Amino acid sequence: MEYVQVAVVGAGQAGLAVSHELTLAGVHHVVIERGRIGDTWRHRWDSFCLVTPNWSVQLPGFPYDGGDPDGFMVRDDIVAYLERYARDFGAPVREGVEVDSVRRRAGGGFILHTTSGSLSVATLVLATGAYQRPHRIPGAESLPPGLLQLDAAGYSDPGALPAGDVLVVGSGQTGAQLAEELHAAGRRVYLSCGRAPWAARRLAGRDIVWWLVESGFMDQSPAALPSPAARLISNPLATGHDGGHDLDLRTLRAMGVTLTGRFLGANGREARFAPDLPESVAWGDARHRELIDLFRRTAEERGVEPPPVADPEPFDPAAPERVDLSGFGAVIFTGGFRPDYRSWLPWPDAFDDLGFPLQRDGESTTIPGLFFLGVHFLRKRKSALLLGVGEDATVVAGRIALRDAPSSS
Repeated sequence: MEYVQVAVVGAGQAGLAVSHELTLAGVHHVVIERGRIGDTWRHRWDSFCLVTPNWSVQLPGFPYDGGDPDGFMVRDDIVAYLERYARDFGAPVREGVEVDSVRRRAGGGFILHTTSGSLSVATLVLATGAYQRPHRIPGAESLPPGLLQLDAAGYSDPGALPAGDVLVVGSGQTGAQLAEELHAAGRRVYLSCGRAPWAARRLAGRDIVWWLVESGFMDQSPAALPSPAARLISNPLATGHDGGHDLDLRTLRAMGVTLTGRFLGANGREARFAPDLPESVAWGDARHRELIDLFRRTAEERGVEPPPVADPEPFDPAAPERVDLSGFGAVIFTGGFRPDYRSWLPWPDAFDDLGFPLQRDGESTTIPGLFFLGVHFLRKRKSALLLGVGEDATVVAGRIALRDAPSSS
């Protein structure tokens, strides 16, 4: 059986970032990827682009080096960037290798059974990404048979959908962007809304992400959240399309998207929605006020003029509670993702009730030698983003190098 000091599972930004840092530390390791480098990005929809500006792409030793730092990389450019990153430091990636099962090894370490043989490893890093299992809310099963249902991961472009109206369930960043794209393509779109924060794309000449970084918002730890479930709340609504512009429930309604409350299910061919759209909008407005207050405090601390921000326009609460689905071609679920470690790892006690790993600075608190990377709020709000995963990778690689010092020296 092949022995490797460290195995990293996943060759996206998290896996490559920790590989870079392990390489610098002289730790022998391999990166196992069931598809190709950047595989999750490869399966985003055709027009996908970053919501965060290119300057925020800050992987260790390889920050964004293109000519458009304030732009937003499209899907294929993100993949090309990750491929260049792997080549730059010679990442030991084994593509097309899937991990079938993992078990603990007597005396410490792990045995990985993969599609290309078994590996004995002292340390295991799971960098399988934040987008593991699409989440569908209850009621999806009640939709009429014959009506196409798909998750955001299965969406490619408007032309690939059957003719007819489209219901998008979920109003986070993905749902808002797909609603805008489908409407621009001439579809009648209904957007079932939940609670999501929002913010203007730019304030006082600066991108919203600059304000989020400089104010410390992106550095908030899980301890700052009101509850563990708050890790699942969407990032502030925005888009990078067409150079980046505002995208929130008010802008979507203004362009012609029909907003509804939460999807409750269907009765025959009639979809039912909760009468809670005004409450969801009010919740988003409250988060917006909190962000603006934070930005103003940041400006005052820097001795600069605070950003001028007008109050949002009053919101018309009218929204349909029942919609006939007879003329619909598809329903797209964009309710986010959930961790899926329990589906293939034999340690249920290593995860909390939501499926997130029990860890400290990326190191499991229950399974010796097990590490995680690229998880929402692993250490900070930015942990799963191209902006922050590199910082976490440095911390995790440092802990591994210290733990395995006798073997890696």
